[in-house]
Amino acid sequence: MQDTDQTVTIGATVPTGFELTAAEEVQEKLGATARVSKNRGRIYFDITTDKLIEVHHLKSLDNLFVVVKEYEDYQFKATKEEVLLDWQELATKLPWTNALEVWKLNNSIRKKKGRRKRPNPTKSDQCENVSAKCPDTVPSDPEELLENCETLEVTEKQADVSPNLENDSEEDKPSEPQDQDSELMPLKFRVTCSRAGDKHCFTSNDAARDFGGAVQEFFQWKADMTKFDVEVLLNIHNNEVVVGIALTVESLHRRNITHFGPTTLRSTLAYGMLRLCKPQISDVIVDPMCGTGAIPLKGAMEWQNSFFIAGDNNGTAVSRSVNNIKHILEKTQDGGSPSGLPLDIVQWDLCNLPMRSSSVDIIITDMPFGKRVGSRKKNWELYPLCLREMARVCKPGTGKAALLTQDKKCFTKALLQMGGLWKKLHTVWVNVGGLHAGVFVLKRTNVIFGISSEDKTEPHTATEAQKENLGDASLSV
Repeated sequence: MQDTDQTVTIGATVPTGFELTAAEEVQEKLGATARVSKNRGRIYFDITTDKLIEVHHLKSLDNLFVVVKEYEDYQFKATKEEVLLDWQELATKLPWTNALEVWKLNNSIRKKKGRRKRPNPTKSDQCENVSAKCPDTVPSDPEELLENCETLEVTEKQADVSPNLENDSEEDKPSEPQDQDSELMPLKFRVTCSRAGDKHCFTSNDAARDFGGAVQEFFQWKADMTKFDVEVLLNIHNNEVVVGIALTVESLHRRNITHFGPTTLRSTLAYGMLRLCKPQISDVIVDPMCGTGAIPLKGAMEWQNSFFIAGDNNGTAVSRSVNNIKHILEKTQDGGSPSGLPLDIVQWDLCNLPMRSSSVDIIITDMPFGKRVGSRKKNWELYPLCLREMARVCKPGTGKAALLTQDKKCFTKALLQMGGLWKKLHTVWVNVGGLHAGVFVLKRTNVIFGISSEDKTEPHTATEAQKENLGDASLSV
């Protein structure tokens, strides 16, 4: 770009429920004020193009795109035929130039960072229709809409559907953008539509197909659903319409984890949970059910003046955590950074943590949901046991906890059984793989552990049934 300090609007998808946390990070690290979209899970902020590389380093953002044009109150036509004509007209009058220049600049940044090799396309990659994955019939209730749309992202794998920007799969992503030396060759593109609202006379597929056809005719680009150079995004939420160009090939939350478990937590969600507790210098932070280590690994990288202890009773989970740590250490050493992370991984029994009472400042963990791992029935035994042992090791009066679970009823009941050891500060409602979950932020009260009949014995020893339950829950979620 001729003017390297040109101001552009960047859009980003973030973990649903952590929009304000992401906005805080943007303000803190870029000095930019972010606005939260009416469509949950997205924020927008203005930056100068010389800060584009810094945007890629933000820890709260999943996917990035540059905004071509934003309409806060778009007036849709009454019939499909009229809407089609409207899409055709819209494609010709949008201010594409600046956004495409940002896309080119972003490609040069990605080339410097290197790219991940793209796997062979799957059968779903063979689709030819420009489409999107959002239900045709959208409920009027916002919460029902949110759950339906995001559950659809997890469960439906239709062959004629192109992935939303929030899709994390590499299979439908390009290996790399077309080299600028090949300018004589037409660019390959696809349009991805994300639609929410119940007053549209068209489906997501209709919008993506018709708008995509208009873009193709305007630019004389070649449509390609799998090996595209440019991904044009059409985000529609009721009367809010945002047209953008994708800047990320795969979700940024995958950048640290290489060894995944069946329920590995997004690193962006882990970062949001950590920010809720505001770690301080010399804090001891524990994840007692670490799984593959997403939370402690992210914490040790971002808060290096704190110390992290992670544990799990499953040996496979501990091995995956160790391998993920090795991967990060190798990457930082290659970049010339000092080796080592303030993090220890331990295989332990949650019912008998090898830690002194009142020795931990913060506890952050992803508890078993009872869906993919364990069961709701077993959670009724497990949750009180977890909360009581966490209360034992956490510092009275100052200790904090951020606990993620989808089993809200069981968690609330267990919290009431703690004899005042924990006080709930607030709850952040999030979406985890299509499941409506909550991050419960707790504070350790001044109540001394051991005064109630339930926690006289210290430390706790699990019964055989409880150990079996913990084994089922070892990988979290």
